[in-house]
Amino acid sequence: MARMPANQKIYHITHVQNVPQIVQAGVIWSDAKRIELGLDCEIVGMSKIKHRRLYEIEVHCHPGTKVGEYTPFNFCPRSIMLYILHRGNHADLSYTEGQGPIVHLQADLISAVRWAERHGVYWAFSDRNAGTYLAQFYNSLEDLDEINWRAVTATDFRDMMIKEGKQAEFLMHESFPWELIEKVGVRDTTARRVVERALSDSDHQPPVHAERSWYY
Repeated sequence: MARMPANQKIYHITHVQNVPQIVQAGVIWSDAKRIELGLDCEIVGMSKIKHRRLYEIEVHCHPGTKVGEYTPFNFCPRSIMLYILHRGNHADLSYTEGQGPIVHLQADLISAVRWAERHGVYWAFSDRNAGTYLAQFYNSLEDLDEINWRAVTATDFRDMMIKEGKQAEFLMHESFPWELIEKVGVRDTTARRVVERALSDSDHQPPVHAERSWYY
C-alpha cells in the first residue's frame, strides 16, 4: 500500500458565504457546536449522513463523542463530496448551487495534530467516510498507514475500494482554529473576491488561490 505523502495537507470544504462568519469567530465549528450556537450557515451536506454523524456514530478512540462533534477535513481536494455537490442530483441533497461557491480551506496535517495535542483537544482520523457504520477511527500518527493513500490521491473512484478509501477524514473536536488555515482554494474570481473581502480585517490572512484542478 502507498505511504502517506510528505507534508500531507487536509481540506475542509464550505460555502463561500460561510467564510466571513468563520473568520469572525476565529474557528470552523463542528456541526454539533453550530447547532448549539444557533448559527445561520449555508449547509452543503446531506441530511441523513449529518444525522448519523451527530447522533449515531461514535468516534471509538474518544469514547462518548460522536462524529458530528468534530470539524471534518478530507486528505485531498476535489473530494467525492464535492463531486456530489457538483452533480447536484443526490436524493438526500437539498443544496443546488453546484461547486462554484464551494471553497477549500487547507491546513497542514502534522501542524494540526501538534496544535491539538498542545491544547488538549481531541483529534482523530477515519479510514473512510466517518459518517458510515464501517469507519474505523484512530488517534495516533503511527496508525496513518491504515489510510489507503493510493485511494486518497486517485482521480478515478469508480472502484468501490478506492471510493471508500478516498473519503478518509481528519477530525478535530468541537472546532478547528482559523489560524491553522494556510491557504484558501477557490474555483473562480467571484468566490475569490468574497473570500478576500472577508479576510480584509483579519489578523490571519492566508493566501487565496484559484485552484481549478481542485474542482470538477
